[in-house]
Amino acid sequence: MNYIEAMMDFIRRSPTAFHAVANLRSMLEEGGFCPLNECAPWQLVPGGSYYVTRNQSSIIAFRVPKGPVDHFQLVASHSDFPCFKLKPSARREANGYAMLNVEKYGGMIMQTWFDRPLSIAGRAVVRTGEGLEARLVTLDRDLALIPNLPIHFNRAVNDGVKLNPQVDMLPVYGLAGTDYMDLVAASLDVDRADILGCDLYLVNRDAPRIWGAAGEYVASPRLDDLECAYASVRALLEAKPSNHVDVACVFDNEEVGSATRQGADSSFLSEVMRRIVQALGGEQPLEAAMARSMMLSADNAHGVHPTHPEKYDDNNRVALNGGVVVKFNAAQKYTSDGVSQAIFEWICKNAGVPVQRFANRSDIAGGSTLGNIANTHASMITVDIGLAQLSMHAANESAGAHDLAYMVRAMRAFHETEVCVMGDGRIRIGER
Repeated sequence: MNYIEAMMDFIRRSPTAFHAVANLRSMLEEGGFCPLNECAPWQLVPGGSYYVTRNQSSIIAFRVPKGPVDHFQLVASHSDFPCFKLKPSARREANGYAMLNVEKYGGMIMQTWFDRPLSIAGRAVVRTGEGLEARLVTLDRDLALIPNLPIHFNRAVNDGVKLNPQVDMLPVYGLAGTDYMDLVAASLDVDRADILGCDLYLVNRDAPRIWGAAGEYVASPRLDDLECAYASVRALLEAKPSNHVDVACVFDNEEVGSATRQGADSSFLSEVMRRIVQALGGEQPLEAAMARSMMLSADNAHGVHPTHPEKYDDNNRVALNGGVVVKFNAAQKYTSDGVSQAIFEWICKNAGVPVQRFANRSDIAGGSTLGNIANTHASMITVDIGLAQLSMHAANESAGAHDLAYMVRAMRAFHETEVCVMGDGRIRIGER
């Protein structure tokens, strides 16, 4: 399978976390996974494959063994990404223009959003004859643009300019008098008055593309972290059934702290794990099964910049197309330690997957992701992994075109290898 082309198509069709989860659902259903409803009892069949969503923006998919539940092996990623979100009352007019009143979602490189084609996507809550229904919104056309100030009025622009998101980052989408909500209503084929609420975002319309002298790189919006989200579900679909519960969870709101009911800092994962154990029973109570489990926290990593290597640690730099990255820091914002590193690198070696190790310079603060947050609710051995990329949190990001296949292979090997914690500091690793 051409993973990179399939991932590019997935990202192209996933302008928001809502769309990403809808597309992951389609992948899972095509692979035989059955939907579950959080609001209803679960009837699970040994050997069955299932998924459940929350807020339409987070999803947990799992395959249960034919025997009793002993432990879980999970891969976690996230569906959101830095962008601009429309405020509740986003219509704004000035100097003959219709503009959108937006605010930052997550930490993006704002200057990369100027003078490129933009649109609107998200979801709208529509009144129906039976109540309310949340529907996906996609204004699939070049609709808006954030114009730069001419250099003639901003002579210092190439020396570095401080941008004010309330002033400088407001997109133009039409002439004064135009209401973007009329466009949203038309796209849904409903009356404007029947839209009672919405969560809408500004979307970068640039298409993913392969670049480089030999096609060795991929550039795309939303690469962090839709690349890992796609890889995790693809690996789950391809993995052979195992004697443990295999899980792929994709959480929303990682870019803003995960503290939502659909984020990693919620009870979503622990509740799903509890319901699995309750539905299937087993020799282990949930607490013991969880203690015997392991998670891969998958979120992309910083590849060394070609002209600023001084920003990176000399001995812990990673390169695009160099393989899967294991991420470390002493503050434990990444969960990797000697135990989780050893397990994961053992699996990768047996699968023929190259591995790199990343750590920040000691005088530069690093990033964080959802693994350590998820562990506060569902504690287990966890390793932070990712794929090296450039321009993280820019409107377009770049990664190695060969690394995605490494990640899918590593995740698939993880699912197909029995990793069971026998006691504190004692782990059994073997094939099924």
